[in-house]
Amino acid sequence: MTKVVVGISGGVDSAVAAYLLKKEGYEVEGLFMRNWDSLVNNDIEGNPNINNNICPQEQDYNDALETCKILDIPLHRVDFIKEYWDSVFTYFLEELKKGRTPNPDLLCNKYIKFDLFKKEAMRLGADFMATGHYARNMDNKLYRAIDRNKDQSYFLAKITKEQLDHVLFPIGELTKPEVRKIALEIGLNVAEKKDSTGICFIGERNYQEFIKNYLKPNPGDIVNVATKEVIGTHTGLMNYTIGQRRNVGISGDLERHYVCGKDVEKNTLYVAFGDSEYLYSDACLLEDINFISEERPKECTAKFRYRGEDYPISLEYLENGEILVSYPEKVKAVTPGQACVFYLEEECLGSGIIKEVYKNGEKLFYL
Repeated sequence: MTKVVVGISGGVDSAVAAYLLKKEGYEVEGLFMRNWDSLVNNDIEGNPNINNNICPQEQDYNDALETCKILDIPLHRVDFIKEYWDSVFTYFLEELKKGRTPNPDLLCNKYIKFDLFKKEAMRLGADFMATGHYARNMDNKLYRAIDRNKDQSYFLAKITKEQLDHVLFPIGELTKPEVRKIALEIGLNVAEKKDSTGICFIGERNYQEFIKNYLKPNPGDIVNVATKEVIGTHTGLMNYTIGQRRNVGISGDLERHYVCGKDVEKNTLYVAFGDSEYLYSDACLLEDINFISEERPKECTAKFRYRGEDYPISLEYLENGEILVSYPEKVKAVTPGQACVFYLEEECLGSGIIKEVYKNGEKLFYL
């Protein structure tokens, strides 16, 4: 019998994925992965202990245990706390120091879930590994999920073709309501459990309060990008992202405003008022390129953020390995540190990390 080890997270998606595989006749086992534990950070190479239970992973583990009991499958557990710190969280902090807006989920998938986790699954004797991602794997090519609203191919765009080998996405052909319906019909304990949102290691905590534990606050000027006037004081550039409209720190001013840029050297946050002309660009430079597909198109579409629109783009492959991406339809809030993910219709080709942003041939000074 073909054996599949399923990543059981304690949520409904992975639970239904395991159920569907067992229903199809596979020998199914669960594997719960823990990547973050605030209570033991002090034990990892002197990293600070913030003494606060950020991620309710023990509750997730208990939910995973109950799920596997209902499905009558064994559940294993593995910890990648140090590996997650080294490969994902350290990168997250370094990107914040550069004034960028990183997306740790892409690195977690590349270095943890589809590398270390997959190796652990194979060590347990798996023929295949499966997850509850909304995506599709066809002939080691990554495709969007049927449910476009839940599609997670964006977060998988840094994995390799080799990492996709022997990987199953059982719910990629289903919509979220269909997954919930299945879970309710078979009496799963997590059938109505709320989906997790945001970054796991922050959880329900205030983002700025969390970051203070790892990066020293560095207040500086908030400047009106149009008038160059100092209009306030920010709490540290790492606390803001391009396009942000709330909690910017301008007291007493109710006029519509948004973050439009950062100058790390001057420690200045730029804010614009009124319309959003400062947020639009027509090109960006990408680094850290990853292609899952063998396709190297000169034209395709791209997403510049999760759940963002698809935009037609042109790609110029530079000798240093970077890619210059041009988009005739100007795009709003293209943000350094985020991923630009390439698509050819339904296939996800790969990605690059946004390094610089341009408009009318000039690098935007405020980005």
